Amino acid sequence: MQHPRSLIVTADPRLLDELLRLTARAGVVPMVAPDPAAARQLWNGATLVVVGPDQAEGCAGLPSRSRVVLVVDSDPDDPLWELAQLLGAEHVAALPAAEPWLVERFGAAERAAPVAPVIGVLGGRGGAGASVLAAGLAVTAARGGSDVLLVDADPLGGGVDLVLGWEEVGGLRWPELTSGELGPFPERGRLSVLSQDRHVAVEVSPELMATALRTGRSSSDLVVLDLPRTLDDAARHAIGHADRLLLVVPAELRACAAAAKVVAHLGTPDVPVEVIVRGPSPGRLRAAEIARALSLPLAGTLRSEPGLVTALERGSAPAHTGRGPLAELCRRLLADPRFGPVSARPGEAS
Repeated sequence: MQHPRSLIVTADPRLLDELLRLTARAGVVPMVAPDPAAARQLWNGATLVVVGPDQAEGCAGLPSRSRVVLVVDSDPDDPLWELAQLLGAEHVAALPAAEPWLVERFGAAERAAPVAPVIGVLGGRGGAGASVLAAGLAVTAARGGSDVLLVDADPLGGGVDLVLGWEEVGGLRWPELTSGELGPFPERGRLSVLSQDRHVAVEVSPELMATALRTGRSSSDLVVLDLPRTLDDAARHAIGHADRLLLVVPAELRACAAAAKVVAHLGTPDVPVEVIVRGPSPGRLRAAEIARALSLPLAGTLRSEPGLVTALERGSAPAHTGRGPLAELCRRLLADPRFGPVSARPGEAS
């Protein structure tokens, strides 16, 4: 995932040249969008948004956010102030007088506080165990003392809250969010969950997914995504925020063939994709062979864990005891320097 950057929205080539000159002085490389349609996917994740007057009216229809600046090339008059209010701009910067201020703002945005890393998990085929691994990662990180948000991005899944045994835990799920309700997500200890409802399938917009991820990344230490194999716009947007993608593939020939289709469907995301091979292997396929067949690096293997399915059916969260192959794998994955060391510690299970 690219580090969050400032966003410039204008189709005025002269104004764009001026703003790029200022960002160069600040030592930053911004994202650039010529219009609101191009800016939509970048809007929520940008550290600072600078909008030219030519696109301000159109950008007023994008989701409300902080750190928006309207840039003009003359002293603002009443119509421009009205445009700034419509846009929700916190400042109106008139060039050239505001150049030093803008350089400082661009630099400050680049130095913004780091946001939580995001791990995405998806299955190479149906029933691969992606939701169990995603939940296990979230539970393990929370046991290790991290504040974690687990996001269910699969609209046709059974609900990741069910994987945790949290179906009776109160809090907002995607259907309530899409209808505009406000409130906390289901949570226990350091783990919060934004889940689909197992009774109602709802389409999540990319904008709503962006809002949820922005909230999670600013208020948590880690965000874990449970992703579908067939990606909708919201899931693709979520992948755009990920630092790492884990593809769970059972150690079977047909599963490997199915996973190859999933990899092709992914395209070339701007994020490392790695393989988790889940045993057992009836045909004695080796994990390294599967990774080579998919042309992806091997992140780890998940050995067969007797009793895991029974425990899940009884409502026990994956890796909640901190013992067993799943918990061991999750600890190894979370020990990656990109996410900081995480270790399970004694305490109440999630």
